[in-house]
Amino acid sequence: MSMLYFVLLRRFALVLFVALLGTHANVASAQDYPNRPIRFIVPFTPGAGADTVARLLAQHLFPLLGQPIVVENRGGASGMIGTDIAAKAPPDGYTWVFGHDPAFTINPHLRKMPYDALRDFAPVSLLTRVPLVLVANPSLGLTDLAGLIALAQKNPGKLTIASSGNGTSGHLAAEVLMSATQIKLLHVPYKGQAEAVMDTVSGRTDLNFSAIPNILSLAHSARLTVIANGSSKRFSGLPTVMTVAESGFAGFDVSAWHGLLMPTGVSADVIKKVNGLVNLVLQNPEVANKLSSLGLYPIGGSPDVLAQLLKTDSERWANVIREANIRED
Repeated sequence: MSMLYFVLLRRFALVLFVALLGTHANVASAQDYPNRPIRFIVPFTPGAGADTVARLLAQHLFPLLGQPIVVENRGGASGMIGTDIAAKAPPDGYTWVFGHDPAFTINPHLRKMPYDALRDFAPVSLLTRVPLVLVANPSLGLTDLAGLIALAQKNPGKLTIASSGNGTSGHLAAEVLMSATQIKLLHVPYKGQAEAVMDTVSGRTDLNFSAIPNILSLAHSARLTVIANGSSKRFSGLPTVMTVAESGFAGFDVSAWHGLLMPTGVSADVIKKVNGLVNLVLQNPEVANKLSSLGLYPIGGSPDVLAQLLKTDSERWANVIREANIRED
């Protein structure tokens, strides 16, 4: 019996030693991090708005981290392909992913996903909020939301609103608007945002709820009329455009977001270090001004800010999708 006791004791001591060694290794790796290039997966094609933000971030983080941040574009399936690759990467801090609404808070309620958006990722930082604005073809003669409501009430279900597809941010924003204002618009889904916007410019459709980067130049050239800002505050590039909330619908906010995440299991020390440096970059006036010129609000904050946003947005869009009986294309 005594021999068995000592054998078990030795095994316990060995397991304890290995556990302590592993803990020490994690602390050391966090202290030395990074010691090799970082892979930054962007689930969009090169040149997309998200790609521009990711490369701007990588450019300014490089001198702070001392290692290259290699942006890897893996577009397709509304961001799910690249996001899935990141979900299955080793949780060592050397794979980052650029997060956005569809891949994390919308698509999980529309289709079967190859990853769990809330469990398979560790939030690092909220990067930007992306205002969604309601635009109209100028031929309608609209200048504000009140005018649209009056016109829609006279023509229920006849005004068309384009989006880049069923269940996209623009479509959900339109559904939230119709619910809040009690008007009925005819949704016209497209296969992409560029085509949807240009058909509103041409007059094939009347309206579009779109991210500011997609329509800013068209608004400034008067090819589209911005009649309301869906986010919680006015955009500096369109200072005279009132928010939907200011127009009498308190609490209305349909802005999208960009965030930085890593696979679940990455050391908390590594996440804390990257979060701190990302916040420094977002506070850099050069970076802030560039993001603003693109129609984005730099945000930052602790990892908990992004974690809470993921949870609340996921719950919100699940309710909208269910109540509007939305199905994917």
